[in-house]
Amino acid sequence: MNSMFARRTAVAAVASVALCAAVAAPTVVRAAAITVVVNGAPLQFDQPPIERAGRVFVPLRGVFERLGASVVYQNGLINATGDGHTVSLHIGSTQALVDGRTQALDVAPFVIGARTLVPLRFVAQALGAYVGWNNADATVTITGAGASGATPAPPANRSFHVVGQRPRGAVGTLQPALHAGFSEPIDQSTLHVAIDGRDVTADVSSNANGFDVTAPFQLQAGEHHVTLTGTTQAGAQFSTGWSFATGGAAGTNYLGSIVPAPGARVGANFNLSGRTIPGSQVKIVASGEASALGGILQIGTGTYQTSTQADGNGVFNANIVLTNVNGSVVRVLIQSIAPNGSSTERSFTYTM
Repeated sequence: MNSMFARRTAVAAVASVALCAAVAAPTVVRAAAITVVVNGAPLQFDQPPIERAGRVFVPLRGVFERLGASVVYQNGLINATGDGHTVSLHIGSTQALVDGRTQALDVAPFVIGARTLVPLRFVAQALGAYVGWNNADATVTITGAGASGATPAPPANRSFHVVGQRPRGAVGTLQPALHAGFSEPIDQSTLHVAIDGRDVTADVSSNANGFDVTAPFQLQAGEHHVTLTGTTQAGAQFSTGWSFATGGAAGTNYLGSIVPAPGARVGANFNLSGRTIPGSQVKIVASGEASALGGILQIGTGTYQTSTQADGNGVFNANIVLTNVNGSVVRVLIQSIAPNGSSTERSFTYTM
């Protein structure tokens, strides 16, 4: 009996190793209740969608062929051609070829049982389609080129909305600090912000989950509307916003006496100081990057953020520590919000 038990254990161990080699290391999570709609028609899968590292994977032929692409699969290599595009993927590899150019995947294609699974969004976009995600009903919508060959506009995302927006209601300052979070991650390079129809995108600091900006011009007393447009990371367009009201000016805030002076040379670790209205909350964002995309200060990896309070004389100090510096320019954004609600901000650069 001991011999039989040992043989069974050995067989189980070998099977386990083989399965791990085929599936690859990352944890597999079944993406339950996700619906995939391609050009208006729901897809049915014999292998349900799988989620890895936030990406939805589906059996390759269902999506490729529904988008009108021909597929050749041999020895772990996937080659597809359709709508004027060519796509090559390899099982276990995060390198892909799209129209002859190398592109990186977040997660490699893999095998579950007898099915080869590919990243849904990457495959669809590589074939010229648009991908949208509706969080309200967990639906992926893929829109490919029509019969005429015309490329459709990205689908709208009706479930997208802002959260934690401010100001809301009435505010005492005529140059308020605006903030909002997003209900799902956005593509920062597509974000456009307007106040009463005037574009203020170049003054915005943002990340995939929200943005901040102080009105770069003085508003009139009355009601105002903030408009946000752009595209989510899932590829769907959004257009939303909110309203607030301003009253009479409650005192004008300012930022001055900045040390080091804008344009000076600094290191990756330096002290930043200045003056503003006493008691103001001062927020500082610094990024060591060669340039800012579209004028927006992108808040991401390697970006330093801190906040401090100005003393009774209006003096503030902060130690800036930059990591993962990519470039020779440091861009700094300082925002000051006074106790009376008035706010201002300055954006400038240093060299390294």
